[in-house]
Amino acid sequence: MRTDRIRLDDAVLAAIVAVASVTLFWLYGPAQQRLDGLRPPDLLGGVLVALACVPVAARRRWPLAALCVGLALETLPAVSGYGMGVVGLAGLVLLYSVASNRGLAMALGALVLAALTYTLTAVAGLVRAAGWNEHLMVAVLLVAVWGAGRSLRLRRAYLEELKERSARLERAHAADTRAARAEERSRIARELHDVVAHHVSVMTVQAAAARRVLGSDPDLAREALSAVEHTGRLAMTEMRNIVGVLRTDAGAGARAELGPQPGVSDLPALVEQMREAGLPARLATEGEPRALPAGVDLAAYRLVQEGLTNSLRHAGARARAEVTLRYGPRELEVGVADDGRGAAQEELSGTSGHGLVGIRERVALYGGILSVGPLAGGGFEVRAKFPLKDGQ
Repeated sequence: MRTDRIRLDDAVLAAIVAVASVTLFWLYGPAQQRLDGLRPPDLLGGVLVALACVPVAARRRWPLAALCVGLALETLPAVSGYGMGVVGLAGLVLLYSVASNRGLAMALGALVLAALTYTLTAVAGLVRAAGWNEHLMVAVLLVAVWGAGRSLRLRRAYLEELKERSARLERAHAADTRAARAEERSRIARELHDVVAHHVSVMTVQAAAARRVLGSDPDLAREALSAVEHTGRLAMTEMRNIVGVLRTDAGAGARAELGPQPGVSDLPALVEQMREAGLPARLATEGEPRALPAGVDLAAYRLVQEGLTNSLRHAGARARAEVTLRYGPRELEVGVADDGRGAAQEELSGTSGHGLVGIRERVALYGGILSVGPLAGGGFEVRAKFPLKDGQ
């Protein structure tokens, strides 16, 4: 469709150029005939002038070939003794078309061809001029038309480059957006896993204890069930806070209220919760506590939460756990160790479940070093070191 439109536009332009050229031929031919003794305008001369404008119809499909044919046809009126010679309107249009639609080398070749054709016809006496000033005007006209065509091509190339650059930026922005969304979803998935795994493990242990003492000690069973209810409510609150970030399409009035993320300051409450769930645990803090980066603060809390949850699930009934929090000059060391029988082999390798995998990702994200595995004297340990910058 676009090609047909281009052909039609060029055909119309060729007709307009032909009408203008024939008009100039009839208007200025008599004056030149009286001055230079040339043939007066007639039908044959008009046909030759119009014929030289036909290549304009192909100026964008084959611009250089059209220029060559056009320059050859424009010499016919001069050879036949008429006053119109090269370079006429058709030659200027064709020279402009080559300059605006082809590369620099071809455009320079077209300019040289047009100038050489005019020079040869002038030397042969086919073009009569009053003096060198007229030849100079033709040269200036050729260069001006050629320069206008090159300027249009450069501007067109510049606009295309701007469009391409804009498209690249849009694609890069879309890729960054997709990557950010994927990272955010991964973060939310880790948060949900940590919250659910921890609280469900605690609830499972409490429910099992309630079942065992339900007949013999109803009061103790009631306390265990109350702990299950309390833990369930905590889990629901944390899940609601995390999932609230996904409600981006909700209005400001319906936006979820997000609480602060937990950190190392919440570890005493976490250890106390594990004690209530049946895992004897203690927290040991070494060094001078200080403010931590938000990401490291949350990662340390989640590591302890995951380590205590694994101890609760796998260490055994008589196991004890110890949480170590050590503040160094340039690092924070966090560890959870128990003296139980340790986790299953698949938990050690991290091939089943996402807990330890998520912890590895968190620690690596902040440039930390994670060590996970059994202890020499029995038990299991999860320990990480987070680098801290000066002033942190």
